[in-house]
Amino acid sequence: MLEFPRWKYVLILIVLALSALYALPNVYQKDPSVQITASRGGKIDDALRERVLADLKTAGITPKRVDKEGDSLMVRLPNLQAQTRANDVLRQQVGENYTVALNLASTVPDWLSRLGGKPMVLGLDLVGGVHFALQVDQKAALEKRLDAFAEDIRTTLRDNRLAYRSVERRPDNSIQVSLGEGVDASAARAAIAKAQPTLSYAVSGQTIAVTVPEAELKQIAAGAIEQNLTTLRNRVNQLGVAEPIIQRQGDDRIVVELPGVQDTAEAKRMIGATATLEFRGVVDGNAEDAVRSGNIPPDAKVYRLRDSGAPVLLSKRVLVSGDQMVNATVSTDQNGMPAVAVTLNNAAGQRMFDYTSANTGKLMSVVYIERIPTVTMVDGKEVRSVRVNEEALAPTRIAGVFGKNFQTTGLEKTEAENLAKLLRAGSLAAPMDFVEEYVIGPSLGAENVERGITAVVYAFLFTLVFFSVYYRMFGLITSVALLMNLLIVVSVMSLFGATMTLPGFAGLALSVGLSVDANVLINERIREELRLGVPPKSAIAAGYEKAGGTILDANLTGIIVGVALYAFGTGPLKGFALTMIIGILASMFTAITVSRALAVLIYGRRKKLKSVAI
Repeated sequence: MLEFPRWKYVLILIVLALSALYALPNVYQKDPSVQITASRGGKIDDALRERVLADLKTAGITPKRVDKEGDSLMVRLPNLQAQTRANDVLRQQVGENYTVALNLASTVPDWLSRLGGKPMVLGLDLVGGVHFALQVDQKAALEKRLDAFAEDIRTTLRDNRLAYRSVERRPDNSIQVSLGEGVDASAARAAIAKAQPTLSYAVSGQTIAVTVPEAELKQIAAGAIEQNLTTLRNRVNQLGVAEPIIQRQGDDRIVVELPGVQDTAEAKRMIGATATLEFRGVVDGNAEDAVRSGNIPPDAKVYRLRDSGAPVLLSKRVLVSGDQMVNATVSTDQNGMPAVAVTLNNAAGQRMFDYTSANTGKLMSVVYIERIPTVTMVDGKEVRSVRVNEEALAPTRIAGVFGKNFQTTGLEKTEAENLAKLLRAGSLAAPMDFVEEYVIGPSLGAENVERGITAVVYAFLFTLVFFSVYYRMFGLITSVALLMNLLIVVSVMSLFGATMTLPGFAGLALSVGLSVDANVLINERIREELRLGVPPKSAIAAGYEKAGGTILDANLTGIIVGVALYAFGTGPLKGFALTMIIGILASMFTAITVSRALAVLIYGRRKKLKSVAI
C-alpha cells in the first residue's frame, strides 16, 4: 500500500516553516555604515549624535539613520561611496576620544533577530574583509626574555644570600653578574646554573658572564611566534569574528584575515594592542627631588602618575606582570567604580603572597603599559611608528595579605573592559607592528556571491528542465524536494553561524548533484517495478523502500569523506566540506522523506490508479 504517516507530514511542514524562517534573514541586505565607539573620555550620547549629523550635513552627506546601537553610534549610509566620504569626514571631526570605523550594519527586523535569525556568515572571498600582516619584533622578544633571565638571576642570588653589585644585560645579548667582595664565585655560578640550566656561564674573578646558546636563541624566536599566534587567536575569538585566518608567514610575520570586517578599528586595536599591567613596589623617597637633581636610587625607576602627571619612584623589580595572569574579569570596587578582578598563576600568586606578607602597610602601584600604533603622513606617504605609553596608577597601601586573587582599580570602564579582554586572551611574547593592511572590498565579494548563486541557480534550472522532461510528474516532485534541500542548507548554515565561502558554493552544487542521484535511484527503481508488471501504487512504495538502503550507503560514504576533508583541511577545503556535509544530510531527508510525501499526496488517494507519469 502507498501510505505515509500523518506525523511525518507535520514534521515536513515544521521543517519547511523553520527553514523558511531562518533562511529569511539572507534576503535583507546590510547597510554600509560608519561605527563610532568611545575611547578614553568619550561618551556616546545625544550630543555626539547631533554633532555627527551636523558634520555630515556640512559635508553634503545624507545618512539613512544615525542611532545608538549598544555601546556605539551607528551611522547608516545609502551606498559605499557615501560610506567612504562619511568615514573621512568623521575621522577628522569627532576627535581623539572616539574611534571611527567602517562596518556593515544588519537590517534584519528586531522580531526576527529575537528569534535567533541571522544572515549566513560569508567568508572573506564573498563578503570582503580586512587583511593584516604583522611583523613580530624578534629583538624585543629576546630582550624581554633576557630581562626575565636577569631578574631570575637576581632572585636566585638573593634567595641563596649571595651578595651582588649588579646584574646587567649587555648589548651582545649576554648578562654580566658582578658579585660582592668575598662571595664565592663558583658557588654563585652553581646556584645560578641550577636555576637556569639552559644558559652558558664563564667565571672571571668576581664576574660571571652569562650567555644564551644559539639553540636557545632559536627557541626563543620560534616560541615568540607561536605564543603570538595563540594570543591572536584568543583575541580574535574575543571579537567574535567568524572563520578568521591566522597563520604564520615566513620567520617573523603573521597574517590575519577577518571576513566581514571593513577596517574596523576595534579589531585592529585588539589585534595590535599590547596593553598589560605590571605590579611594582613604591620606593621610599621624594620623587620630584630625585628627578630635579637626577639622583635616582639605583633600584628605582621614575614613572608618571596617570591622574596628575606627578613623578613616582617604583622598584625596578616587577612583582607580577600580565603574562602571569590566568583570568581577568570586569567588576566594581567597594565604591562602585570599575575594576579588574585578577587571578594569578600559582607561582605569581605565591610571590604576591610573600611580598604582601613582608610589606603590609607599605605602598604598591600598578603600571599600565600600552603600545599605541601611530600613523603620520610624510611626503604623501604613510609612516607607521609605535608609541609606548607607561602610566602608574595611584599607589595604594597594602592593607592586608593577599595572593593569587585580588582587584585592580583606577581604570575607566572602557579601559577595564579592554584590559580584561587582553589579559584573558594572553600577552604577546613580542610586540608586533602592522606592515601590511588592505581591505578586500565588498564589491569584489558581491561579484563572487553573484557568480556562486548563478552557478547554483543554473544547476537547479537545468535539473528541473531535464527531470521534468525525462521523469515527468516525478521529475517535478524531485525538483520540489531539491528546492527544499537548498532551503534547509541555507537555513542551517545561517542558524548555526557556519561560514559560506566560494568553495562552499561548489560544495552546495555538489550536494545538489548528490540529491539528484538519490532521486534518480528512486525513479529508476519505480520504473523497473512497473516494467515487471507491479501495480503503480505498489511500484511507488517498492521504489522508495528498495532504493533507501542504497541511498543511505552512498550518502554515508560522502559524509565520511566530508568529515575527513573538514578535519584535515584548512581554509577553502573546510568551507567546501562543511557545505557538502550539510547538503548531504539535507538531501537524505528531502529525497527519501519529502519526495515520498509528495508522491503519496498526488497518487495515494486515487482508488483506481492505472499508470503514473514517470
